[in-house]
Amino acid sequence: MSTTTGVVWGRAEQQDFRGRVRGTLLGAALGDALGAPVDRLGLADIQAERGVEGVVDLLPAHGRRGAVSHLTQLTLFSVDGLIRAQVRRDTGAWHPPTDLHRAYLRWAATQHDWGPDERRAEDGWLAREEWLYARRDAPRALLLGFGDEVMGTLEAPKNPAEPGPEAAARSAPFGLLVGWEPQLVVQLAVECAAQSHGHPAACLAAGAYAVIVHGLARGDDLDGAVRKTLALLAVRPGHEPVSDALQHALGAVRQGMPGPGRVAELAGEGSAQELLAVAVYCALVGEDVRHGLCLAVNQSGPSGAAGALTGGLLGALHGETALPPAWLAELEGRPTLLALADDFAMEMTQGPALHGPGGSSPGWLARYPRGA
Repeated sequence: MSTTTGVVWGRAEQQDFRGRVRGTLLGAALGDALGAPVDRLGLADIQAERGVEGVVDLLPAHGRRGAVSHLTQLTLFSVDGLIRAQVRRDTGAWHPPTDLHRAYLRWAATQHDWGPDERRAEDGWLAREEWLYARRDAPRALLLGFGDEVMGTLEAPKNPAEPGPEAAARSAPFGLLVGWEPQLVVQLAVECAAQSHGHPAACLAAGAYAVIVHGLARGDDLDGAVRKTLALLAVRPGHEPVSDALQHALGAVRQGMPGPGRVAELAGEGSAQELLAVAVYCALVGEDVRHGLCLAVNQSGPSGAAGALTGGLLGALHGETALPPAWLAELEGRPTLLALADDFAMEMTQGPALHGPGGSSPGWLARYPRGA
């Protein structure tokens, strides 16, 4: 089955796409950095400490303002895995879930190694970024999911009872495969979610999030992207929890002024589909990126994941120039995020000029080796 839809890349289209890729990755990281310091802190506690408006600016965490969590770390490795999958395609090996799994194992190494191992030439450049070796409160499901070489699949998922939002929150990059058919984007995100969060709703929430980003990256508005996603989900067994959550989010938009009460109702127990609903709602009703992100993180559940999911949507919708510059200036890892975003955009729009039967760029293959 073909993955492409014949996207034609003129210069203006390439620039727009690069802005959306940057926006998606930076937006998700900003949301993560905004929410991580108050993750799972009760709303009353947040307001007691920060005032009635709650979190309105970046707060210190892990020794600095703008620090990101495991969510951003894994999102970066998602991008790395997708680029590596494209590069490996030249060899005739084409199974993106395997390439993503290898990328996530490289992330897992950052959680137990002291720093980069220069002897592992096949790691590529991202795994040699020392700042990624910080341990940032990764939950047990991630450490178990990627704790050995066995890859979780839809038939034999890792952590089959795990309903949390972490797999969805690393899935925005799948939506940036704008040359792929939407149903294939859903499938890839679902298969990769099963590597750590095997609950059917958690997997489908990851697929739904990816394909909403896909619609935004291709120029849809958010309401339209969500409605297309609902149509794609409808043919999948067990879609009801995710579809119902998305419908709930769309309905909440029409129910008066946005506020913490509405977000708390959508967030429920903090499952993947509930946090997806929070992200869609906050991205729809937010007056701007800052407002949407603050709305998402001021709640009693997984604030980091809510912020990351919301930021990915807003960044894909509006591009990097809509993001708050003062927050970007303090964002941990921004040079890495930008370099990876630009590499991804270049691979997707100009891959044949970088590698293929006619010859390959040695520098590119050093950054994204065809091996492990």
